[in-house]
Amino acid sequence: MNGILCPQCESKLDSGLLTKADVDAAIKLVQLSQKIPQIEKFTLNSCQESNGNYVLYLNSADIMTIRQSRELYRILQGEFPGKIWLVEEGCNDKKFIEDLFFPIKTLAINQLWAPGGVRKTKVIVSGRKTPRFPIDVDKVIEISKHLRKIELVVEFERK
Repeated sequence: MNGILCPQCESKLDSGLLTKADVDAAIKLVQLSQKIPQIEKFTLNSCQESNGNYVLYLNSADIMTIRQSRELYRILQGEFPGKIWLVEEGCNDKKFIEDLFFPIKTLAINQLWAPGGVRKTKVIVSGRKTPRFPIDVDKVIEISKHLRKIELVVEFERK
């Protein structure tokens, strides 16, 4: 509540169980919860930073609450220096990718084996790539590779 870690959390930070991104995100959410009571019910499981992007691992109910309120999403986004991505805690790789592409529908997610034994994940998303496409596909590819070691190949339903 006051922005100072207790000795137990400080030791977790020192040992690597918590990251600086975890602590920063938790402090931001606690501060926001004083203005917006519904944030007080959220459970932040972890936060990972990837090249200026912040992936918040929340419970599915918390993610649904944020996605149903554009205003709440804008307020949360305003607290972080980079873009926030909402991902369900404990999800598998498929759900992780689907969460990153939200609100775009993923039509298919398949494993590909490239020459040399390299495994890639092919994602087909609905729509077509335009300058106004709501998701930065390059950032999704970068986050997937950095946080989950998933090599993404993204294709669009329509050319």
